Amino acid sequence: MDSVILDEPELEFGGAARHIDPRFGITNYGPADLGAADAPREIRIGLVGPADQLDGLRRWLERCREPIAAKDEKYPHLFPEFPGCAIDRGLHTTLVFSDRNTRAISSRDLRAIEAASQPAALTNAVSIYAEEIRSLADENRVDVLLVARPEQLIDTVGRSANGLKEAGDLPAQDGHDEPTPARFANFHDLLKARLLNLRQPIQIIRRSTWDEATRPPEGHSRQDEASRAWNLHVALYYKAGGVPWRLLRNPADLTTCYVGVAFYRSDDGSSLSTAVAQVFNERGDGVIVRGGPARISRTDRQPHLARADAHALLVHALDAYRREHRTAPARIVLHKTSAFTDEEAGGFQDAADERFIDTLEMSWITSSEGAAAFRAGDAPPLRGTLVILGERELALYATGSIEFYRTYPGMYIPRPIGIRPVGPTRNPRELAAEVLALTKMNWNQTRLDGRLPVTMRTANQVKSVLRFCPPDQAVATRYAHYM
Repeated sequence: MDSVILDEPELEFGGAARHIDPRFGITNYGPADLGAADAPREIRIGLVGPADQLDGLRRWLERCREPIAAKDEKYPHLFPEFPGCAIDRGLHTTLVFSDRNTRAISSRDLRAIEAASQPAALTNAVSIYAEEIRSLADENRVDVLLVARPEQLIDTVGRSANGLKEAGDLPAQDGHDEPTPARFANFHDLLKARLLNLRQPIQIIRRSTWDEATRPPEGHSRQDEASRAWNLHVALYYKAGGVPWRLLRNPADLTTCYVGVAFYRSDDGSSLSTAVAQVFNERGDGVIVRGGPARISRTDRQPHLARADAHALLVHALDAYRREHRTAPARIVLHKTSAFTDEEAGGFQDAADERFIDTLEMSWITSSEGAAAFRAGDAPPLRGTLVILGERELALYATGSIEFYRTYPGMYIPRPIGIRPVGPTRNPRELAAEVLALTKMNWNQTRLDGRLPVTMRTANQVKSVLRFCPPDQAVATRYAHYM
């Protein structure tokens, strides 16, 4: 057994400048696509929600055009100022609103939602909102739809809210950013599932994000105002097609396609688990591909694919990558939420060979590892602490104490994630460093310490939405529609 502390990965911003923290990188250098012809210089926002919320939300967004002060001076790197959303600073974009692109949910409809019992209230709310959103989207005058959810709505009784974080309204700030189990239903997942065939992504926001007088829901803590502004505006920029930051890439490196494979069951639980793949490049452009059925193994009780289905899933993922980027990758990094069987590994390798891709690196990523590291003193291990338990078993602290922040920004003892490579791979340090970098590709949070790599985090978000979609429903392929 051995251990090492990895350097904090840098990200790339405007002018190819580098920084380890997304907020400081954007403030100092602008977004990664600054100056690009397709960078969103203005984002046309459609607003949907209760009339009393829309007025307050719009006033807060207008306030966010100017700088919002940092929380305090004790931890200036953890709680920096928001520079304001303007064309000459920060994200170098502006949000555009108009009454024409606003849809207020009527008082009558809100009363009907409030009066109904569960689960009818949740179903009615989704139908009412979906109709207004679709009406606005069909007019094709907006880039992103910002949806103020009905505050009187309680997600399905007897089920826990899914926990997916709308930007600016994260749960208790413990660094653990994975969603809660997908068996629970909520407004977020049902509405997004209903609207997956829209061209424009939607962003759902809680009143507590912009209204200081409204208490956050149970299980959530209110972030400082600057952090809420950061998270929301970066999410809107990404959903509008912008590139807030990207992974560093050496020109000598192979062009890489990152694939995350996960499984989900339909909401009624009647169908077998279904595979879904998330495909990303270094810019963070995400494409979603649905695969075939999976079966639960009697040996390890995990979902697995037959060789032919594993082959088909990766082929479809590579096809989607080529359609999106007009080229094929030279290297595939494939992460999976369950262990690899020989059949699965063989099927994925068959797909890579068929497309003449020489480098395929596969790893099982576990959300928690049994091993733990201890550090002298009271502080938890540093983020980036890598414990090499064996040749093919690594424990990586993606959350932990952070020197740049001069503190541990969580509330609970951090847990390492597990990395278990299969087949040919690089040395453990290089493998873990890439996983650590992928934890920073999270456009719902602007701190530097995401817990899971984007390949796995998005898997949880995507399957939480897709489980409400019939197999024959046309769904969006852009990841922006699921986050």
